[in-house]
Amino acid sequence: MADRHVSTDLTWVRAAPEGEEGPGPWIEIAFGPDELVRLRVTDDPANIVTTTRTKWEAFTKGVLAGEFDHFAELGGEGGPAAQA
Repeated sequence: MADRHVSTDLTWVRAAPEGEEGPGPWIEIAFGPDELVRLRVTDDPANIVTTTRTKWEAFTKGVLAGEFDHFAELGGEGGPAAQA
């Protein structure tokens, strides 16, 4: 869902590995008062992806349950090494 009218009052939280310095690029997340969750990458902050809080919660539960681990496995199909 494209978000063309983003409030400037949002507080963006950077999802960067602990102890990492510099500009990234990192993913940033903002929870709006309108029950929408916005995501952007630090090197392209104007390009914002919007989803609902319900879908965001389902995604984070899937991450915690390991449903996306295959994306993080080095050399795994679809993982970082496969894209290099």
